[in-house]
Amino acid sequence: MARTFDPFREMDRWFSDVARTPASAAMAMDLYRAGDAFVARVDLPGVDPSTIDVDVEERTLTIRAERKADVTDADQQWLVRERPSGTFARQLTLGYGVALDRIEAEYRDGVLTLHIPVAEEAKPRKISVTHTGGPTQIEGSVEPDRTGEDDRGEGN
Repeated sequence: MARTFDPFREMDRWFSDVARTPASAAMAMDLYRAGDAFVARVDLPGVDPSTIDVDVEERTLTIRAERKADVTDADQQWLVRERPSGTFARQLTLGYGVALDRIEAEYRDGVLTLHIPVAEEAKPRKISVTHTGGPTQIEGSVEPDRTGEDDRGEGN
């Protein structure tokens, strides 16, 4: 039975003093394969681009970002506060089939997009098969037996 190649094992970690929501709510992510690369799209609305940090150490990719809380006045009273603020982090454990040195990141319209290429050694490749052996062709002619015996040792 064939298994699907999955170079990601996901680990979520989240750090915040303010919000009490899980990491996936603060940093929702889509992950898919497109050709020879994996693409991760992480929602980071309202995050200052200068606070986004993407690191790879060994096989762990860490994304950190900060969303600052709205400045509150002394006379301001919150009725609903659902937008988490603080520092968020998300980690992905990468498999051995990706090219760590060629990861690219782009932040646009509140979405961080990571392109994680598949390593050359992990790409499928066609293996040619050569054929050796088999019947050997013998060239020449067969001379008739002049002793009067056939191949079974019997006479004419």
